[in-house]
Amino acid sequence: MTEMNENPLDLLPEVLLAASAVLGLLLGSWLPRARQWAVGLLAAVACVAGIAAASVAAAEPATTVFGDAFAIDTVTSTSRIVVLAGTLLVLGVSFRPLRGDARESEFYVLVQLAGVGALMMAGAQDLLLLAAAYLLASIPSYTLAGFRKDGPGTEAALKYYVIGALLGVLMLTGITVLYATGRATGYPVLGDAFRDAPKSLLATGTIGLLAGLLFKAGGVPAHFWVPDAVQGSSPPVAALLTTIPKIGALAALFRLGDAVLADSTLPWAALLAVLAAASMTLGNLAAFFQQDVKRLLAYSTISQVGYLLMPVAVAGRSDLAQQALLYYLAAYAVTNLGAFAVVCALPHARTLDDYRGLARERPLLATSLVICLLGLIGTPPTAVFLGKLEAFSAAFDGGYAWLAALAAANTVASLFYYLRWIVPAVSRGGSSPPVDGDRAARVIAYAATTISLGLGLAGGPVLEALSS
Repeated sequence: MTEMNENPLDLLPEVLLAASAVLGLLLGSWLPRARQWAVGLLAAVACVAGIAAASVAAAEPATTVFGDAFAIDTVTSTSRIVVLAGTLLVLGVSFRPLRGDARESEFYVLVQLAGVGALMMAGAQDLLLLAAAYLLASIPSYTLAGFRKDGPGTEAALKYYVIGALLGVLMLTGITVLYATGRATGYPVLGDAFRDAPKSLLATGTIGLLAGLLFKAGGVPAHFWVPDAVQGSSPPVAALLTTIPKIGALAALFRLGDAVLADSTLPWAALLAVLAAASMTLGNLAAFFQQDVKRLLAYSTISQVGYLLMPVAVAGRSDLAQQALLYYLAAYAVTNLGAFAVVCALPHARTLDDYRGLARERPLLATSLVICLLGLIGTPPTAVFLGKLEAFSAAFDGGYAWLAALAAANTVASLFYYLRWIVPAVSRGGSSPPVDGDRAARVIAYAATTISLGLGLAGGPVLEALSS
């Protein structure tokens, strides 16, 4: 019998965030309303401590724990740091809007639990653990989408929940079929079993599994919830929904492709390439004439999933795939959160025209917005530029030159709708947007912009570290 390597310290970042959520829930039951902010402070401390623990673990050799169900490697360590940093930024833009709210502590707890689910998805190396992580990442997110209890929030939560429940059932069905096909749930065993598995069973199970993971990533064809859920939820929640679950889902997809499906009888790479092409194209086309800024960013995030799926598609086929995905994930997360931080800083500016004259009233905030939007396009020297370049190179190296060419064309096309937001923001004519916004959100926007630029300028050493 193989000894189970059950050491909770191996999951220290996840344990810290989960323990902070439980302790915060207890504290919220006793603290007066004016001091509920202490739960948010505890959550921020847990994120910082988790980042430190993940950084220490990243220097250790790759290993698996808990009966090989959870992998601790470069993919997991990078996802840990990005998810925890993203959670910290979401908490930062949430403090002022929630100050004194009757359910302030519950909000911070739900954000942490959603983060724990994303962390577990990123490191899961067993189908059952992946299913549990999916549920942990999903259920708090449903609640957060309708947290404001208003009409748009209720509609957002309902659509998000109904689609998530449907695709979650499909995911569990797919896992059941894959278990029946491979007679196991662990990735190493499944990787060997799927080499000679019946194509029909393997295809059925994989499509079901893909349904759930693409839902969390917000990719086509499981993207229908994204625009309505993002538009209807509060800006901090919208920032979380378009960033944190996506990291865990894409890391899980990469691990599945690399360890389980790369050598199977299923045309995994071709399937992911088609989904990548559909996501980037549909997201860009739908974003062209959007007026609501949150809805525009929602379609933008669908298109970004398409670019992020490119290195996932060539997992096991290109040596550039891992570093391209991880770097792009970090670059996208900080740049997208920077754009949403600007939205959080101006809660009364909802349409593109509401941002007209922003450069005159808040030049630094307008600069952050411009840099983040240009970064989402892929303009140097922002980090997304290098991330896209690496993703294109990985696709080309993996034999999908047509996908790289399509992605380049979509990148050029995306310039149109981002400029529709940039031009009013830097124009001098028209009325100015309200500037009595959230100072903490402005600080987060400045910090995210700086990190995006710094990550882009330090891309060489970072990519080298991610390739190990």
